[in-house]
Amino acid sequence: MIPARYAPIVFGLFLSGMMSLIVSGISMLRVTDAWDGFFGIWMSAWLTSWVVAFPVVLFVAPLARRMVARMTVQG
Repeated sequence: MIPARYAPIVFGLFLSGMMSLIVSGISMLRVTDAWDGFFGIWMSAWLTSWVVAFPVVLFVAPLARRMVARMTVQG
């Protein structure tokens, strides 16, 4: 098992992977008519997106948490 101190990184890995998979799939469906080879093209686009998305999520998540904390009140 992975130590709990790495939870934010593992969360970012899964979140960025799932989001980039969905977004790249939707984008590919919108711009291509070719179903032949679609899966391979999609996976290539997804992996490229994920390489960018993962570090971005790690950097942006703390910023987003701070922005949300400033906009909300503790109940």
